[in-house]
Amino acid sequence: MTIFSRIINGEIPCYKVAENEDFFAFLDINPVNWGHTLVVPKREVDYIFDLSDEELAAMTVFAKRVAAAIKETLPCKKMAMTVIGLEVPHAHIHLVPIKAESDMDFRNKISDPDAEKMKQIANAINQNFK
Repeated sequence: MTIFSRIINGEIPCYKVAENEDFFAFLDINPVNWGHTLVVPKREVDYIFDLSDEELAAMTVFAKRVAAAIKETLPCKKMAMTVIGLEVPHAHIHLVPIKAESDMDFRNKISDPDAEKMKQIANAINQNFK
């Protein structure tokens, strides 16, 4: 079982942003920018392109709704979306609010993000999730 599955199952705490019957979204604990969110399928699949066409399409639509909530919550020029990461063998999409392309540099993470600020951001995004 992956760490993401354990988060989905409530075994590991997270800053949950949104969820439906098939997908789960939560703040990345090592964000490159405030509001950096991971969108994952509840079904454990290692590689995003191993999802069925229907699952991938539904995940993208769910991510679009999450991105809209993030953009409504945090000032940004655009929402960036990327699929990267080899550390966790569970398909996931990164959503990052950006003002410049350099905001997507995963080598520049927010060091020791404040837990209270993360909680406030997650709650605000959740309130804007439609």
